[in-house]
Amino acid sequence: MKPLALNFLVVSLVLASGSAGYATPLTSGTSPEPPATTLAQQGRNPAEFPGYVEQLKAQAREAGFDQQTIDTAFTGVHFVDRVIKSDRGQLENKVTLDDYLGRVLTPEKIQQARLYVQQYQNQLQPITDASGVQTQYIVALWALESHFGQIQGKEEVVSALATLAFEGRREAFFTKELMAALRIIQRQQMSAADLKGSWAGAMGQSQFMPSSFLNYGKDGNGDGRIDIWNNLDDVFASTANYLQREGWRAGQGWGQEVILPAGFDAQQAGLKTAQAKTAAQWLQSGVKLMHPDENRDAGQRAWIITPQDGGGRSFMVYDNFRTLMHWNRSYYFAISIGMMADAIVTQQTVQ
Repeated sequence: MKPLALNFLVVSLVLASGSAGYATPLTSGTSPEPPATTLAQQGRNPAEFPGYVEQLKAQAREAGFDQQTIDTAFTGVHFVDRVIKSDRGQLENKVTLDDYLGRVLTPEKIQQARLYVQQYQNQLQPITDASGVQTQYIVALWALESHFGQIQGKEEVVSALATLAFEGRREAFFTKELMAALRIIQRQQMSAADLKGSWAGAMGQSQFMPSSFLNYGKDGNGDGRIDIWNNLDDVFASTANYLQREGWRAGQGWGQEVILPAGFDAQQAGLKTAQAKTAAQWLQSGVKLMHPDENRDAGQRAWIITPQDGGGRSFMVYDNFRTLMHWNRSYYFAISIGMMADAIVTQQTVQ
């Protein structure tokens, strides 16, 4: 199946910022970050990049990496200008919730997800049984992160992360991820050229950042390697492992759209623990379900969210939504995963 033609902004949102361990400020429902600090403002010139790489090598030696791993990891490392442009583009563009959902949850993608659930049922069901993570959520993440593995990114991860660290806007974060990438190269006996991903360093069909790969990557077929680029057993097992270890509630949903009562106190909205009520309590306070025929456990913890640029749409969400937010701290992304999962099992279209 040929990937649908998505514009650059949406592709970057889904593939890079919608990755495990890397959150986008664009659609998080919170205030946008301040404008990016440019290389020029920092007094950094791309011509200084080779010297910066030597500093990174020194940090790697201090972290305990042997010289062979360092040589392997940094062979061919280079400054990637398009990575800087992509990172800045995230801060300069915004999309509405309806526009975002319309672009990432297409009827074609939903239908393909349903077909894959059937096709890979024998691989998916044992993972669901062991982890408690429902099959539709595993496939939904696969669909939205990499279009079922078809859009994984072609950047050399070490070069991309070194470039982003050099830029300096999030130097500590990207340096940490770079060191995690070196650990992967060391453990997996990979070359830097083989370690490919998105411009932000997100890798494979599950688009894991290097630290997420180290923490949550799982060998799904028992061959002794974790291959989230080519091996679907590993992709599915790693996705479920992430959600399970981050607190997934087996058998529960993510949430549903609601209509808020007139005069609803906006201070009650949000995902802080203090803002939680049971679903039944929210309904008693005047919150109405957009689709009241959908059965939900009235006793589970629930929160009300009203995404920024959401066009007035509101949602009552549960603990599993909060787990999806660990994957990516974006309301838009977590909502899209939940809606995709619902559409897979209900045979309904997304509105």
